[in-house]
Amino acid sequence: MTLEEELVDLLIKKNYHISFAESCTGGLCAATLVNVANASKVFDMSFVTYANEAKINLLGVSEETIKKHGVVSEEVAREMAQGVAEKAKSEIGVGVSGIAGPSGGTAEKPVGMVCFGFCINGKTITATKQFGEIGRNEVRNSSVRFVYQTLINLIK
Repeated sequence: MTLEEELVDLLIKKNYHISFAESCTGGLCAATLVNVANASKVFDMSFVTYANEAKINLLGVSEETIKKHGVVSEEVAREMAQGVAEKAKSEIGVGVSGIAGPSGGTAEKPVGMVCFGFCINGKTITATKQFGEIGRNEVRNSSVRFVYQTLINLIK
């Protein structure tokens, strides 16, 4: 069984709905979920909010949070997750913001750094993963796998 099949089965059993707010993954979390036949039972909507303005206008991310912590931060990922859960009225909201590369990294925030927010029934946790310079699409794919595995672990 794939991670996405396992997650969809678990969400169905829990009667949970999921929504994603994606930046660097560009909709890949949502696209992976809809590979599963019963995804429509647990998934209604998601947002690809690549630009800061989209994060602010669609998800309610604070402009101050972006200015203070940077768009690639656990603080922004937290607000993305909370905002998408609220907008979609879903039990689970996931926020993803990172630097897929090959450029855009700094010493403090290198290429391959991705921040995640997981809002589950109103409780939010965050995480940061350093995937390294493994290539743009592999950072994106690794991020999706991390999201799915983390959600499975959190809601089992």
